[in-house]
Amino acid sequence: MFSVISYGRLVARAVIGGLSQTDSRDYSLVTASFGFGKDFRKGILKKGMCYGDDACFIARHKSADVLGVADGVGGWRDYGVDPSQFSGTLMRTCERLVKEGRFIPSNPVGILTTSYYELLQNKAPLLGSSTACIVVLDRQSHRLHTANLGDSGFLVVRGGEVVHRSDEQQHYFNTPFQLSIAPPEAAGAVLSDSPDAADSSSFDVQIGDIILTATDGLFDNMPDYMILQELKKLKNTNYESIQQTAKSIAEQAHVLAYDPNYMSPFAQFACDNGLNVRGGKPDDITVLLSIVAEYTD
Repeated sequence: MFSVISYGRLVARAVIGGLSQTDSRDYSLVTASFGFGKDFRKGILKKGMCYGDDACFIARHKSADVLGVADGVGGWRDYGVDPSQFSGTLMRTCERLVKEGRFIPSNPVGILTTSYYELLQNKAPLLGSSTACIVVLDRQSHRLHTANLGDSGFLVVRGGEVVHRSDEQQHYFNTPFQLSIAPPEAAGAVLSDSPDAADSSSFDVQIGDIILTATDGLFDNMPDYMILQELKKLKNTNYESIQQTAKSIAEQAHVLAYDPNYMSPFAQFACDNGLNVRGGKPDDITVLLSIVAEYTD
C-alpha cells in the first residue's frame, strides 16, 4: 500500500517567456508528498505525515504556502525513545503555527524557533533530536524564504537546471546539525544546535518553477542528475502528474538505498572522508514535490 499526500489541487501554468517584474498575481504551491519508512515501515504513513522517523507538513495561509520536512535521529531508539515522536511533534507544531497565522513569511527561522521552544516547554518531557527544513512561498512578493538545519534540504529547478538549493550543515561526517531535547542528566552530552544556526535564504521564483524538498534519505541516494532525469518526466503541470513524479523519485531512491554495488552520494562522501564504503544508504525517505502556480481560491 502506497501513501500519497496532496495539498492544493491547482493547475500550474507554465510560462514560456520571462515574467514581468510588475506581475501582480498571487502565487501558490501545488504540492504532492510520497515517502518510505525503511525496513518494515515501507509505505506506511504514520499519524502526522511521518514516513518512519521522518515527518513533514504542508500548510496554507492567506499570505503564504509553507512546507517542512524533518528527520528524527534514529540513535535515540537505543535509549528506548521513539525518534519519530520528536520530528513528528516538531512538524505538527510548525503546521499549527502557520494555520494560526503566527509567522512572518520572510522569517522561516522564526517558525522553527517558536516550534522548538514550544517543545522545550512541554509539561510532559519529549526527548529526541531532528534535522529540519522549512520552505515558505510569499504569495505577493513571489519570494521563496527557506531555513535549513542539518542535511535535509531543497532544490529549485527551472528549465531543467538547479537554480537554487539549500546548503547541507554537518558538524563532521554523518553528523548533521540538529535540534535536540535531552534529559537533564545528559544535556551536555547530546549534540544540540540552536534554530538560529539554520542556513537561511531568499529567492525569487517564477510560475512553473519546481521545488523539491526532501530528507537526506533522498539526497544520500540520488545525485542531482538522477533527480533531474525524473523531473523531466513531469510533462503535465497538473496535480496528478506531480503526484506520480514524487512517487517515482521516492521509489527510485528507495531501490538504490538497498543496492550494495551502487556508488551512492553517501558512499562517495564516506570515501572522501577516508572510509571504504560502497552501496546505497537504507533510510527513511520523504519527498515533497511542488510547482509554483497562480493562486486561486
